[in-house]
Amino acid sequence: MIVRLIGLFLFLQGLVACDSEIEIDITNPANLEVEVDVADDATGIVDVLASADNAVNYELWVEGIDELVDESVDGVLSYTFTAQGNFKIDVRAYGSSGRYIKESKTVFINFETNVSVGEGYTTPIEYDGYTLIWNDEFETNSVNTNKWVFETGNGCPNLCGWGNNELQYYRAENAWVGDDVLTIEAREEAYQGRSYTSTRMKTQGKFSFKYGRVDIRALLPRGQGIWPALWMLGNSITSVGWPACGEIDIMEMIGGNGRENTVHGTVHWDSNGHAYTGGGYTLSSGNFANEYHVFSIIWDETYIKWYVNDVKFYEVNITPNHMAEFHQPHFFIFNIAVGGYWPGSPDATTVFPQQMRVDYIRVFQVE
Repeated sequence: MIVRLIGLFLFLQGLVACDSEIEIDITNPANLEVEVDVADDATGIVDVLASADNAVNYELWVEGIDELVDESVDGVLSYTFTAQGNFKIDVRAYGSSGRYIKESKTVFINFETNVSVGEGYTTPIEYDGYTLIWNDEFETNSVNTNKWVFETGNGCPNLCGWGNNELQYYRAENAWVGDDVLTIEAREEAYQGRSYTSTRMKTQGKFSFKYGRVDIRALLPRGQGIWPALWMLGNSITSVGWPACGEIDIMEMIGGNGRENTVHGTVHWDSNGHAYTGGGYTLSSGNFANEYHVFSIIWDETYIKWYVNDVKFYEVNITPNHMAEFHQPHFFIFNIAVGGYWPGSPDATTVFPQQMRVDYIRVFQVE
């Protein structure tokens, strides 16, 4: 009887073994391995390398988005996060059967950068044929009130939202000087009926000029709805208003959706109404929050020309009679707007606070 039972057991074991061999299917994926690399340059880029036996396709899914963000046949996958924090990603390997196996990983995305003021492009403090007529190297312990004044409020009642449906309340407290750098900070905080605060500072009544070269070295903020600007308005704004006074935008950047790699240079004027023209400059890699860049214009009787790191990207001829605004003195404005018609409002991906840091501003005129 014992012998019969042993024989039956061996027989059944053989059947199971045979069954297992029959179920092996090379159309199903197996042995998934996943490597994840998170970029350390605060770009939010995550690169994935996946490999599995019998895999014919790979997919990358992100928790919270709950949708396919990338796929490939070779296992090379990538996604750019726009929010900061911990996220779970799922990598799926599909076989020709349509079945898949997956592996989950947690990644930490950090947009906080400790960019040294020594990193990035610089320009000289002297040029042949030019004289330095005005500058601020931000080497004092506070904003120099002999050079700058602050505009405060939300633009109301005459210009609510500052004419652009902006969401911030401007305060002097959001700007300071330290370590030879001016910092302007946009914050998410309730103040005077607004949900955000920032700073807008200008040289109106302190300094203005006509024609010359301007160099501004700055590190820009980032994020959906963040709108930093380094720009100029004509002195005549108090008498003729905008846009008849003229506006020269040396640099504007609108944040979110990968737009932090592009800046814009524009002029606005009154030609029987609001007229404007401008161009953009896009970095070949990275974005303007990764390191300092120099934003420049060269302005003379004939042209205004825009440069990033001494590379010209746009020019406009200002000799037509209807552009007389650009033959009058202008003053500077530095600010970070939050929201507005152009960038749109902040959303869940926007990380606060955001800072624009300015190393120097220099104005040169032809000798």
